[in-house]
Parts: sequence; C-alpha cells; structure tokens
Amino acid sequence: MRKPVDALAVSTMIVLCMCWGFNQITIKFAAAGISPIMQAGLRSIIATTLLLIWAQLRGIRLFGRDGTLAAGVVAGALFAVEFVFIYAGLAYTAASRMVVFIYLAPCFTALGLQWFVPGERLNLSQWAGVLLAFLGVALAFADGFSTAAGSTLIGDAFGVIAAALWAATTVVIRSTRLGATSATKTLFYQLGISALVLPVASMLAGEPGIIALTPKVLASLAYQSVIVAFASYLAWFWLLTRYLAGRLAVFSFLTPLFGVAFGVFFLSEPLSAAFLSAALLVGAGIVLVNRPTK
Repeated sequence: MRKPVDALAVSTMIVLCMCWGFNQITIKFAAAGISPIMQAGLRSIIATTLLLIWAQLRGIRLFGRDGTLAAGVVAGALFAVEFVFIYAGLAYTAASRMVVFIYLAPCFTALGLQWFVPGERLNLSQWAGVLLAFLGVALAFADGFSTAAGSTLIGDAFGVIAAALWAATTVVIRSTRLGATSATKTLFYQLGISALVLPVASMLAGEPGIIALTPKVLASLAYQSVIVAFASYLAWFWLLTRYLAGRLAVFSFLTPLFGVAFGVFFLSEPLSAAFLSAALLVGAGIVLVNRPTK
C-alpha cells in the first residue's frame, strides 16, 4: 500500500529535482572535452555497468524471459533518440532554456496516456495545466528570437521533440508489460539500448568524440552517469514503490525552476522577464497536470 508523501519523500524529491535541473549545466561543462552525443553514449555505458553490478548484488533478474523484450527495445530506442535531441540541442540553446522545454514531457504524457491507457482521461484541471504549459512554451519560443545570442529556435525545438520522446517512452512503459516488470529492468532496457545506439549516432553525426579529458570534463561526465542516470533514477523508482506517484510527480515542477536558476548562476545565461514567466507557466502546468484527483 503506497502512502502519502512525508518529510523524507519531500526532501528526497527536492534533492532529485536539483540534480536533474543541474544535469544540463554539466553537459555544457563537458562539451569542451567530449562531443554532446558521445557524452550521452558514455553516460549510458557507465550507468548501465553500474546498474548491472547493482542488480547482481541485489539478486534482481534482468535477462529472464517475461515477454517484455519488444516493448523494452522500443522504450530503449525512444530513450536513446530523446537524448540525441537533448545533447545535440544544447549546442544551439541555453541550458536554462533546454530544461524548461524538456519538462513539457508531463503534459505530453498526460495527453498520450488518455489515448493508449484505458481509464486515463484528463479532467478540467489537467486540461488547464496542459494549456498553461503550452502557453509557457509559446512565450519561451517568442523570447528565443530576441535573445542577445540570436535565435535559439533549433535548440528550443530539439527540447520540445525530446519532451515528446520522453512522453512516448512513458506511454510505452505504462501501456505494455513493462508496466508490470521491475523498475530496475525497465531502466536497464533504456540505459542498455542507449549505450549501444548513442556512440554509433555520434559517429554517424560526424562528431569528433573525446577531445580532452580535463578534471572538469571528467567530473561533469561522472555527475551525469553516476549521480543522474544511475543513482537518481534508482532513488526515483524507490520512491514510486513506497509513495503515491501523483503526489510525487507534482514536485517535478521544481526541476525547470532549478535548471533556470543554475543556468543563470553557473553559466551566466541571460534571464528575461518573458522567459521567467514562461518557466513559471510551464511549472504551473506541471502541477495542475499531476495534481491528484479526489
């Protein structure tokens, strides 16, 4: 029986949202030494290795036949392409902007679930949340045309595409037998497939790959791999096994807000009133879409 959130869940969610909001910053940091898509590939390789060790120590079966292979491959492929767009998009837009567009995903997910999962229907409050989030994105796109660095349209669009792919991954997991398998195995499909696909995608894109492994670059890659892709995802799944998912998901609105703050503080990215308003609209939309119903 899952329980309402308590102090432990709240504090853990705040830390997780901070970790996820800082992830785009570390991608920018590491770009000086490793090409973006190759970064994503190395991240998945390291995280997959750690997950295999974790599963072995915990006695979690990852390779037994349970009818999830086809869905797992699809989810993994969507996950991989999502990160192609995130990492490549950061070459064209600010980290603070990218994190706001990525977190349009909960709204896309809500729209997708009502078509593919029986019983999932948006109520009036959720429709209002979707509308607010899309208004925020429209405002953010408009602001992108007038930034000091010029139009960020390509990177911003990549962020929206990544959000749609993230939502599609969630819908695949919820609407197939993956929804009944262990969270560790579901994560293994995503990390494992992306570990195979992303290095190849990097080579096909003509990236130089690994350029210079400075301490800053290595620390940034370690953060993405160990802290985010491995530890934070396991912590999130652990929370989902103990607390009501809807009440946890409400906290996801903090991630784009942390991302904007970190981008301004660590990368000196510009912050206009219009973009801050856009981020707040997206955050409000996430809250309404995920707000538990009675």
